[in-house]
Amino acid sequence: MTTNLHLPTLLWEPIVRTALMEDLGIGGDVTTQALAQPGQQLHAIFRSRQNGVLCGLEGARQAFAILDPSVRFSQIKQDGNQIAQGDVLATVEGNATTLLAGERTALNLLSHLSGIATHTHHIVQAVAGTKARVACTRKTLPGLRSLQKYAVRAGGGSSHRLRLDDAILIKDNHIALCGGNIQKALLSARTYAGHLMKVELEVDTLEQLEEALSGPGADVYLLDNMSVPQLEQAVRMINGRALAEASGGITLKTAPAIAQTGVDVLSLGWLTHSVQALDIGLDIVQS
Repeated sequence: MTTNLHLPTLLWEPIVRTALMEDLGIGGDVTTQALAQPGQQLHAIFRSRQNGVLCGLEGARQAFAILDPSVRFSQIKQDGNQIAQGDVLATVEGNATTLLAGERTALNLLSHLSGIATHTHHIVQAVAGTKARVACTRKTLPGLRSLQKYAVRAGGGSSHRLRLDDAILIKDNHIALCGGNIQKALLSARTYAGHLMKVELEVDTLEQLEEALSGPGADVYLLDNMSVPQLEQAVRMINGRALAEASGGITLKTAPAIAQTGVDVLSLGWLTHSVQALDIGLDIVQS
């Protein structure tokens, strides 16, 4: 179980509101409007249909509360909890038109974020016993970054940069800006950065790493798409002078061997840009 999880309400609310507007359109849920009795009340439960790690309960709660603040939403589980197929996660009670109008938005957020937390947990477990941390990247779905990175934390992972202004990360296109000169790029970055700002350099080859290490150097080296033997050599070359981060095509199967090379961080873009959702349902239990 991951503890100390928190994401301010103000970060959830605009995302949930946008999702509700996208789903309801101008006329609202015409199906429920046609079928529900005036004032009809419902009691429903969120239930997991798969094993996994839970995340996104605040988003689910707001999907109903924004439509009707009188809806009663009760959490049974907490974000970061490991859950099993059949577990009741939360209950919700209120007007039928509200519950059915907010149902899809609630489930979309809960299933997507729980999927991220679950797959992150799997990778974290796969590299247990090594010093490597599992991190997500900026390869997030537009508008969902804060929630997706929160879900990674719920699964036991950590974040790379949240935004472009968090740290300096020199990639191949930035080196091209400097005429292909790695030393020039690092020196310019060091000159620009304040004393609290980290500088990271992406390298594709051991030769690039050697060139970087012979000059002003970086705080972190992103070792992109390197083989396990190359990563082992890179870690020896860095020799504790900076953090070593492995990236590029890392999977659940390959993660253990990569972590055992001695790298400090494994960064995985797919945790946020293309992970499979966890199957969660909302079932009416009484009317």
